[in-house]
Amino acid sequence: MFTLDPSDFDPARIDPETAAFNARIEPVLTALPAPGVVPVIDLRAARARGEGPYPLAGPRDGSLWQTIPGGQRVRVSPWAGTPRGIYLHLHGGGWTFNAPDQYDAVNQAHATATGMTVIAAEYRLAPEHIWPACLHDCRAALDWVLAEWPGLPVVIGGESAGAHLTAAVLVDAGRQERIRGAVLNYGIFDFRMTPSMALWGTRNLVLNTPIVAWYLDNVAPDGVRRDDPALSPLLAPLTGMPPALFQVGTMDPLLDDTLMMAARWVGAGNAAELAVYPGGIHAFDMFDLAIARAFAARQQAFMSACLGP
Repeated sequence: MFTLDPSDFDPARIDPETAAFNARIEPVLTALPAPGVVPVIDLRAARARGEGPYPLAGPRDGSLWQTIPGGQRVRVSPWAGTPRGIYLHLHGGGWTFNAPDQYDAVNQAHATATGMTVIAAEYRLAPEHIWPACLHDCRAALDWVLAEWPGLPVVIGGESAGAHLTAAVLVDAGRQERIRGAVLNYGIFDFRMTPSMALWGTRNLVLNTPIVAWYLDNVAPDGVRRDDPALSPLLAPLTGMPPALFQVGTMDPLLDDTLMMAARWVGAGNAAELAVYPGGIHAFDMFDLAIARAFAARQQAFMSACLGP
């Protein structure tokens, strides 16, 4: 259900564990080089080795690569038996970083909890490939899933840039009866920047205003219209969308993106759930925290409910 509780935004509601984590991680993030100082290719390699502030969640045994028509790859984390449905995962990383196999542990956990096979789409990254290359790859992955598993219900979702791509794919694909749900975790939905993002400043809690501006310039450089609803789905007509789960922390610069997109989702006549986590920073779910476990459980419950009884 879509509700907003003002007390969620009261700093007094932040759990001591969350507050302590934020105090530890902020100086680590602040000490990192500014975007663009280290070549993108080197940062990608470092992340793949598990270097940096984020725990390494893959590759893991039990997930495998598969090539789909057109030469694109997807990462399959299968359910052990006959799957109840398919979850198409679109990864985050500012359209610039990360890869599907770096989410194996998370996607295997989702498969185990829901009885769904998880398909994580590989898509072309910026700045080598600008918009709409990533959209085309994610749409191709969705089309393949729908053709490869006829009759099975599909849920699509992601986090951060992956949530943006999820919304963009749904806008591009239009109403699809087999798409039963969308997971839109702390996404960016307006490339012009919502107020919380534009006004955040330089404080580095994974994201800040200059970092996000750098990401946006990578994928949507000069010549790409940022008010195009295909790129900024907050501006799109959202009628006929599937039920959606929105999750975000109150200390995420993209807070307004989630709150505004959830409101627009419901305003267009679609069902939506909203979960707000006091003190949660951007990508807090990647760490071993109580709010991260609640976040994962909420997502898995939503995914399971999308499949029906």
